Amino acid sequence: MNKALLHPLAKPLLVGLCLLPLAWLVWQAAADQLGANPQEALIRELGNWALRLMCAVLAVTPLRVQFKLPAMARFRRSVGLLAFLYAVLHLLAYAVFDMGLDGAEMVRDIIKRPFILVGTLTLLLLLPLAATSFNRSIRWLGVARWQLLHRLVYVAALTMLLHFFWMRAGKNNFAEVAVYAAVVAVLLGWRLLHRRRLAPKR
Repeated sequence: MNKALLHPLAKPLLVGLCLLPLAWLVWQAAADQLGANPQEALIRELGNWALRLMCAVLAVTPLRVQFKLPAMARFRRSVGLLAFLYAVLHLLAYAVFDMGLDGAEMVRDIIKRPFILVGTLTLLLLLPLAATSFNRSIRWLGVARWQLLHRLVYVAALTMLLHFFWMRAGKNNFAEVAVYAAVVAVLLGWRLLHRRRLAPKR
């Protein structure tokens, strides 16, 4: 399995698979297959995929450690960048279809509605991570500072989940929220337990 993950085509294949939902959404939009409210459906699905890929980012390290697959580490940054891409498209779709690219109206809406404020904060947290997801950035920042900066991914995962919760709270639809919350809790909880196991005994 580890050998297959190191294959030169493994990463392009993963990226292609992660972009399939975007291609499907574009096709549905072009074919008018997004339902009665296509704009809302597009905004919602782009956000859903950002959250799913964020969960995938958090899952890389536990899977790598538990199944002894060190090659999985090479996919983490790619999946993280794809999560950022979907988050950016989610915001752009909201800006275009809901706000008509009216900057002043967007600012008022962000201030007025907490879940949009938290969503915007999430994107701002992801921005420096995406900007430094390259080997040159590691050399420039130094490994320790780069690792410290990229711990923001845990905060971004929680704010993204909070954004999703507040969005669904308006419709009293918490079933999916509970599923994602459980996934994020397990993945973050695993990290805490793993670090405790690795901590030197006193």
